[in-house]
Amino acid sequence: MVRFKNRWFLVELIPVGQINAPVLEGKHIWAAIKQSIISNFGDTGWGSVGLSLTVKYYSPTTNICIIRVARDHHKIAWGSITLLSSIEGTRYIPHVIHVSGTIKHAQIAAIAHNREIVARYRAQTKTPAAYQDSFETYLESSSVEIAALHD
Repeated sequence: MVRFKNRWFLVELIPVGQINAPVLEGKHIWAAIKQSIISNFGDTGWGSVGLSLTVKYYSPTTNICIIRVARDHHKIAWGSITLLSSIEGTRYIPHVIHVSGTIKHAQIAAIAHNREIVARYRAQTKTPAAYQDSFETYLESSSVEIAALHD
């Protein structure tokens, strides 16, 4: 039996110039990455990456997503994510936070990054760490949702 080896990208999409960016979905991110691959690497690049590219998770609250792609051509996907400039007409700066070979390590990195982002939000509002707010419930629900992802 043959195993399919994948690479998992944890990507933060930082909106440029807009505080209230439109709500994205995984299909919008997938379509933008597809367009970026075609425009930067041509049909050959899309042919090598297209079958294995999936957006497994996207959080509109923290703007992070987990993307799976085949290991053999993950550098093409990485390059196209880096060269991505806009999604659905809104400008974004993609920041690849973590690349791993297993979904488990991508999940661990995503949960840790969610905690960092929430700590940043709390620091901006000068909220004490022990304060119970909606971010606490978000952290719990997102941790459960991320942990439930399967290959």
